[in-house]
Amino acid sequence: MAKFVFAMNQSLDGYVDHQEMRPGPALFRHWIEYVRGLTGSVYGRRMYEVMRYWDEDRPEWDADQHVFAAAWRRHPKWVVSRSLKSVGPNATLVSDDIEAALRDLKARLAGEIAVSGPDLARSLTDLGLIDAYQLYFHPVVLGRGKPFFAGPRPPLRLVSADPVGEDTIRLTYVPA
Repeated sequence: MAKFVFAMNQSLDGYVDHQEMRPGPALFRHWIEYVRGLTGSVYGRRMYEVMRYWDEDRPEWDADQHVFAAAWRRHPKWVVSRSLKSVGPNATLVSDDIEAALRDLKARLAGEIAVSGPDLARSLTDLGLIDAYQLYFHPVVLGRGKPFFAGPRPPLRLVSADPVGEDTIRLTYVPA
């Protein structure tokens, strides 16, 4: 059975914003290894559109960015959206009976499936499908933006706290 994990970078005050929090080299390499180890990823529409950046090589990329893009392209993606009509390579659109489709993924696959996007994570939490939350705290306070938690959560239990990269800590929680 697969495990759904919601993992994202966030500010100390709880916001996610990929434009405001750029990972340093060590954290970026951590994300490369993380993506390499995934069975796949489930995306909400907005986060999928952000991540489509990695679909095509760009001349300004360094070696690590090329490696990340290759890892991201390799693994399967499921995109939860009622507004998109199509998705890119190695991606499957999930627009009908989302709960059944994701429960099926969980039941028939093994390994870790990343859940990307706070709104999607809220919906999957409400359905009891999130197995773990990984909060990557960066030493910045944004004061605005999209919150990591898009709504109330059930009680959580801390299972690990790990430094990652130059100045980030990852806290891993599971439902209590």
